[in-house]
Amino acid sequence: MPHRTDPDHTGTDWHAQELLLMREVMKLVGRSLAPAFVLREMLHLMSELLGLNRGRMVLADQGHPGQARTASIRHAYGLTAGQVASGVYRWGEGITGRVLQTGLPAIVQDVDAEPLFLFRCVPRSQLPPQTVAFIALPIEVNGATIGVLACHRIRSRQRHLNDDLAVLRILATLAGQLLQLEQLVAEETRQLEERNAALARALDTSTARYGLIGRSPALLQALGELERVSQSQATVLLLGESGTGKELFARAVHLASGRHDQPFIKVNCSAIPETLFESELFGYERGAFTGANTARPGWFEQANGGTIFLDEIGELPLAMQSKLLRTLQEGTLVRLGGTRELKVNVRLVAATNRDLAREVQAGHFRQDLYYRLNVIPIRLPSLRERREDIRALALHFVNRANQAHERNVHLAPEAMARLEAHSWPGNIRELGNLIERLVLLTDHTRVTAVALERFMPESLTPLPATEPPPGLPLPAGNVREYQSARSHSTQTLKDALLRHHGNQTQAAQSLGLTLRQFSYRLRKAGLR
Repeated sequence: MPHRTDPDHTGTDWHAQELLLMREVMKLVGRSLAPAFVLREMLHLMSELLGLNRGRMVLADQGHPGQARTASIRHAYGLTAGQVASGVYRWGEGITGRVLQTGLPAIVQDVDAEPLFLFRCVPRSQLPPQTVAFIALPIEVNGATIGVLACHRIRSRQRHLNDDLAVLRILATLAGQLLQLEQLVAEETRQLEERNAALARALDTSTARYGLIGRSPALLQALGELERVSQSQATVLLLGESGTGKELFARAVHLASGRHDQPFIKVNCSAIPETLFESELFGYERGAFTGANTARPGWFEQANGGTIFLDEIGELPLAMQSKLLRTLQEGTLVRLGGTRELKVNVRLVAATNRDLAREVQAGHFRQDLYYRLNVIPIRLPSLRERREDIRALALHFVNRANQAHERNVHLAPEAMARLEAHSWPGNIRELGNLIERLVLLTDHTRVTAVALERFMPESLTPLPATEPPPGLPLPAGNVREYQSARSHSTQTLKDALLRHHGNQTQAAQSLGLTLRQFSYRLRKAGLR
């Protein structure tokens, strides 16, 4: 819309123009609370509808202590970029500076007759030849003057000066409210950024060291033990229930050690068929067996210089236990089908949810290997022992699942309390699986305790003990009875898995089987 230069507006319905201006300004506020956009359009409408030209918002500058206070034109209409840049005023300087200093409005009936008028922004030669008036009103936030709303006015216009003043007072008040809102939003944003920075620092330190989330005493004790032994070369044995985060702890041992730049190799002993253990761990030479067309280094060689993590080490066959012991004691290995010894420098971290001492007594685990592994045992706490960490873990899993599946799910306070009250027999793994299932399947963005309940697992009834408690010797001859590979029906295996929510270790124990026997039966039944 072209800018009209100081029209007389003869015959104009001023009341209708005022209403139109106010209606348009309110529309602008409804569309955007960004002051820069709203204030500039406000100045535009002042010129187009009321003939109040060359409007400008002069706002206080952010100065340094000891410097004179200044204010500059931030928003304008009808001024060139050069004119805006020249509009800088000290407190008390000229008409604009006096309004800033006193907080009182100023009306100059004739700029030519006012010695305080500076013509700093617009030279007299660029103003209309008629008598030009200047109006400047303070803009206030919380009772303090932070700026000035000012404009030029042709004195001979057929409109009362008081009517212009009334409209400008309203607009100056609205400008102050918008600027105050901007300050409040900026302050809230600053506080949120500080809080986020503090949370990030906290997560980087005590609550998320090495990716382990939580700050419960039980977790911090395990972390403290881990860090005290991380710089040594001693073998670490991680003990605890399934799902307590043994792999994360093993990686933490590696990251805290001097080997953190070297390989970290993880091996799940329960997932390796018994006939492949030797070739997987120690490698093989070409021609060692049918199909061995090339030599291949095993996991120990691949971990040379770094750390190897043997999870579920209680599943290691007896024949392999002696070879592992030799490698740990001598730092050498011989590939399958090979004759020469290879030197390896590997730090071992092992993990098990079994009681290895009882396995030794039962003759299922070599005593000398047990002593070699049990140099530095670290017990990982179950989730029910660190309930104060459930909230942080749940939030972590929710955020991770939301990002992975592009959802926006969050937990209501009562839902979080329900999670904290659960016993979590499957520990952190069970919590993580439940959260992912919840994020994927819930119909609501906000999950209440009632909505959460359909995703919660049923409480498990503990099975009666069939073996003496830890620490007591087994009766002589207490050897697990041999059972054929078809000792349990497919439906029995399915039911066991369902009762234990997919946890194969617990399902196997409930049927009196080892994990290896249970996995073999699953494969035979076509269930995996």
